[in-house]
Amino acid sequence: MAANDGDVFAQKEKRNLELRGHVGFDSLPDQLVRKSVAPGFCFNILCVGETGIGKSTLMNTLFNTTFENEEASHFQTEVQMRPETDDLQESNVNLKLTTVHTVGFGDQINREESYKPILEYIDTQFGRYLEEELKIQRSLFNFHDTRIHTCLYFIAPTGHSLKSLDLVTMKKLDSKVNIIPVIAKADTLSKSELDKFKIKIMSELVSNGVQIYQFPTEDEAIAEINTSMNTHLPFAVVGSLEDVKVGNKMVKARLYPWGSVQVENENHCDFVKLREMLLRVNMEDLREQTHARHYELYRRCKLEEMGFKDTDPDSQSFSLQDTYEAKRKEFLVDLQLKEEQMRQMFVNKVKETEAELKEKEKELHDRFEQLKRMHQGEKKNLEEKRRELEEEMNAFNRKKVAAETLMGQTLQGCSQQPFKKDKDKKN
Repeated sequence: MAANDGDVFAQKEKRNLELRGHVGFDSLPDQLVRKSVAPGFCFNILCVGETGIGKSTLMNTLFNTTFENEEASHFQTEVQMRPETDDLQESNVNLKLTTVHTVGFGDQINREESYKPILEYIDTQFGRYLEEELKIQRSLFNFHDTRIHTCLYFIAPTGHSLKSLDLVTMKKLDSKVNIIPVIAKADTLSKSELDKFKIKIMSELVSNGVQIYQFPTEDEAIAEINTSMNTHLPFAVVGSLEDVKVGNKMVKARLYPWGSVQVENENHCDFVKLREMLLRVNMEDLREQTHARHYELYRRCKLEEMGFKDTDPDSQSFSLQDTYEAKRKEFLVDLQLKEEQMRQMFVNKVKETEAELKEKEKELHDRFEQLKRMHQGEKKNLEEKRRELEEEMNAFNRKKVAAETLMGQTLQGCSQQPFKKDKDKKN
């Protein structure tokens, strides 16, 4: 009945009424501005690029300050995510800026899984926000939102083509984050080389199906500038905080023996274009795209995994309690099944262990019997040898006695012969 009433109300034409005087709700935009400015804003930038390509220098130049970044080495065994949060203030606007650097990206010999720590970090930040959103007592107003709003992907100025690592990583990231590709250290290439390199990069991105962030053109106020800037992607940037005197003024530039490359000179690089698009025109759109597109995709997948689903217009509405109970029962059944499987595995393991112990016991028993037989055989041999030795000793003793008797008789016979000779001489 409620649904039918809703259809009836929807079919009625809306009426436009004229006010007889000033009411005051035209100040609502100003109220929203004051309410938004009071707590401040947050903006999170992910910097992806090889070590030493100039990520930290560009971030320092973009925000005209010096962030505390530890110098990274080229000897990282794996890619590490290094986030840093700073509070910035410009006029009366507070900004909580989080920059995340990919330490060790591209430094390994095997780079096939270099993108995985980046994906895991992005999903972890989405998961933190979803957990806060699903709490009974949630506080999203004061929650530190660390979801990545944009990814500055730093491309090495080779002048030839994208590396396979760059294509694979951007392809994995394009459904998770707003990617803005930039050519780092663009002052190492000539203007003609940069133009050809940009065309080559965009061609490879399109042919490989990589979706980079396109500046929105729906808003008439910024449609013209965004349309123009979309044709300049990827931005060729140069970063520097060094003040160099050019003419009668000090500018940020990189000084070379042949001259200088001015950071904010649009004839030298695209740094001003990047800063304009990233911070001054499209920062809020990047935040909205992160929440409405990338986070919603993550949230939908996670809720579908938890068993929640939207109903069709023709079907009956579902009960959250019924869905929870059904999911709980499913979880308990699955838990019981896993417990039974673990119990069965334990029983099988015990049986296998008992069989192994019995087999080893049998082997030990057989070995004991074998050693016992060997011992008995050796004992029997020793008894026989002892008996033989005793017989030999008895025979030897008999021979010794016989020899001693014979020797005694011989000596006695020899002693009687001289006595007979002396007696004969006297006669």
